[in-house]
Amino acid sequence: MIKNIILGIKAYFGAFSLISKLKLWKYFAIPMLISFITAIAIFTSAYGLSDNVGAFISKIWIWDWGKETFATISSFIGGLFIIVIGLILFKHIIMALSAPFMSPVSEKIEAHLTGNAPHSHRNTTFLEQLWRGIRINGRNLLMELVLTIPILLLKFIPFINIFSTILLFLVQAYYAGFGNMDYTLERHFKYQQSTAFVRKNRGLAIGNGVVFILFLLIPVIGVILVLPLSVTAATTKTVEALQLKTKLQNA
Repeated sequence: MIKNIILGIKAYFGAFSLISKLKLWKYFAIPMLISFITAIAIFTSAYGLSDNVGAFISKIWIWDWGKETFATISSFIGGLFIIVIGLILFKHIIMALSAPFMSPVSEKIEAHLTGNAPHSHRNTTFLEQLWRGIRINGRNLLMELVLTIPILLLKFIPFINIFSTILLFLVQAYYAGFGNMDYTLERHFKYQQSTAFVRKNRGLAIGNGVVFILFLLIPVIGVILVLPLSVTAATTKTVEALQLKTKLQNA
């Protein structure tokens, strides 16, 4: 899996030049606008809520001794909780709403890589692609929240909280990569088959998602460029994985 994580990360190095070569930047205009508006809405709300969440958590400690220390820890955990939930909501919202615009981009990249004409696989409409994006990202949002909340609670346990940070980052990365890979998979597989394919190639998903999450840490530019580069990188590796799967089946 580590090998595939590295491959997923390395795919970003050729993403910018591939977008320029295929003249795909115009297709990213609306998704980049969606990303920018969503980021402002979510992170503005998150900033205002962080203190409230910290104050709520601090009420758990009913004793006088250590109350100030626990309040300080609660403020930190509250801020972290809001940031993490904000990141989760951000990526799934933009991936779901951008699906009808990202799928054609993914299709053009696949046609370039394989030499096959577009629409040679499952042909879906704008609304079908949007519904697919909402369904996939809705499911991933629920699964990610189920995994994330217990991990955040581990932050209260000394030493273990170091490993929980790594685990939290990997969970975030996996579901980000999942969404990016599905723009290609929706032409080849139905919902359940796509889920199984990503699970089998989870290293590629994590590698793609690692860079996706790191991009979000870059003010403004990261939010705008994250989808074009991550979708392009994910498409190249997903197409390779699909070709390998077909080759093994025909062997």
